Amino acid sequence: MSVREPRRRIVFILLVWVSLSLSACSHQTEKPSEIYKTLSYSAASSLYTGAWWQPEPGTTWQWQLSGEVDTSLHVDMIDIDLFDTPADLIDELHESGHVVVCYFNAGSRENWRPDTADFPPEVVGKKMQGWAGERWLDIRRNDELASIMIARLDLAVEKGCDGVEPDNVDGYQNRTGFPLMADDQLAYNIWLAEQAHRRGLSIGLKNDLDQVKELEPYFDWALNEQCFEYEECEKLLPFVGAGKAVFGVEYYLDVDEFCDQANAMNFSWLRKELVLGVWGEACWE
Repeated sequence: MSVREPRRRIVFILLVWVSLSLSACSHQTEKPSEIYKTLSYSAASSLYTGAWWQPEPGTTWQWQLSGEVDTSLHVDMIDIDLFDTPADLIDELHESGHVVVCYFNAGSRENWRPDTADFPPEVVGKKMQGWAGERWLDIRRNDELASIMIARLDLAVEKGCDGVEPDNVDGYQNRTGFPLMADDQLAYNIWLAEQAHRRGLSIGLKNDLDQVKELEPYFDWALNEQCFEYEECEKLLPFVGAGKAVFGVEYYLDVDEFCDQANAMNFSWLRKELVLGVWGEACWE
């Protein structure tokens, strides 16, 4: 989550390629609709037939990605880190009546994660501005990234997460080191949504405001950073119009600068610090 570059799933036909290997050039010239195909990895081999969490506008929440998780808050949902949170804590949150969403990075590689070595060098791009240890990913490379992201989704299921928050899913708008296009991002994000739903996981669209209209049908809710500061919150209205919750935070505005508007728009907004610890101020209070 950078300050101005905030952190950020159409079933595809399985195609049989004439050649079993593609050159680096071919990855740049493939049509986006041909990149992310329906795959059969572990739990994705059969469609999940149950229902997943689909929050309505006005759902209350807490976002905490650092520090000891506060389990005492009276909110509907708590968004926490997938890797850092043990399964027994998720069980405890469930016992206290919380829905649990698990954060993971889908668009950049963090060099402290246990699966860092699984990313081949050719898919790792430029450093993320303002975020030490993070580099953008070439989201066009389904052949290299799919198994990694699927393993992360499977981990979310194993730990008992109700939903996931994939971050950095708007690389096409940033300097990643790769010639990513808007259609590449649409294909990747839709693929992520489908893989989450195959596992019975709810999934939220993180930022990527310019593609909300296209992506809203595939996602269960939205999460945004700083749209009031940058005066772009109206782009999130398709989610509310579809009866889906919109969660968000501001880092640098005082609550009296955005809460009234957030409540009027039926958004669930918080004021948080960038470290995303326990502290926060909720507009619904």
